[in-house]
Amino acid sequence: MILTLAHDITDVPIAAWDALAAPAGLYLSHRWLAAQQHDPTARVRYALVHDDGLLIAAAPLYVVDTEPNALYRVHDLVPGREPVRTLLAGARRGYLNAPLLHPSLTPERRREALNRLVAAAGSLADAHQARPWWLYVTGTAAAELADACGTEPVPLGQDARIPLSGSTFDDYLAGLPSKRRVAIRRERRAFAEAGYDLRTLRLSECADSAGALLARLQQRHGHDADPAAMARLLHDQADGMADTGVVLAAYADGRMAGFSLFYRHAGTVWLRATGYDYARLRGAHEYFNLVYYLPVEHAYAHGATALHLGMESLRAKTLRGAVTSPLWAVEGARGHQE
Repeated sequence: MILTLAHDITDVPIAAWDALAAPAGLYLSHRWLAAQQHDPTARVRYALVHDDGLLIAAAPLYVVDTEPNALYRVHDLVPGREPVRTLLAGARRGYLNAPLLHPSLTPERRREALNRLVAAAGSLADAHQARPWWLYVTGTAAAELADACGTEPVPLGQDARIPLSGSTFDDYLAGLPSKRRVAIRRERRAFAEAGYDLRTLRLSECADSAGALLARLQQRHGHDADPAAMARLLHDQADGMADTGVVLAAYADGRMAGFSLFYRHAGTVWLRATGYDYARLRGAHEYFNLVYYLPVEHAYAHGATALHLGMESLRAKTLRGAVTSPLWAVEGARGHQE
């Protein structure tokens, strides 16, 4: 096995990377990582393990200079940790992570490849006087990674997704308790009767309006959020993701009143953002329709088999059919680890 570090993910063939990343989801896909790699708050390298010319393991490695997101600051997440420079291994955005390993590897070869990734993270961390961490790692991967690092995983939260069986929204409803089916039908009927002008848009078409509503959502939850900054973030995301984001928007009197943004990737619809102009809402369960019911319809229409919802608001998600799985933080091994 040969370990190398690449400076630019566009130097790595898309098919080779995504052959590893498809099971891990959108936030470790080649396109998502390419869209993130020019973030000025961190310097990134890509650990690549090849065997007989085949890419068998990989991980992005971020030396973080400034972390604007508290949910990616280790000292804010893990009790008893002091603020120190961090190397984040794996996905740095999206709250879902795993080391990327080829599915055909035998257990022995898998462990050897994983050890190479762990060593690469530790060595790069040592070179920058940083501490290596893997954040928001899924359960099975977290146990495997913690064993390779010689550390104990730390619980961070729960990831939520709605599995979608069958082929229609009625099939989705059939999997829910009868009282919940009645409630969802009532919420959908109220939304339909509210008379919104519903539009399906590309993110580039509406990033300014969506950014303003995203800022209002953040402000409502006690966070500082500048509408212009949110709009720039969405414009940058549209550019970086080749404008593949889908926006479902509800318009009232010609202006956007609410939206959800998601991506289709590897048979799953990935919810990314939502926002609202609270003065324009009509009390018609807009959140549930834009975040759950309309994306579920979209997923079925495009052959997807799951709606990924991420962390937080778990009760609302599980009431609507979501299953949850634990997410973990794993402290990496220091350098020179094999």
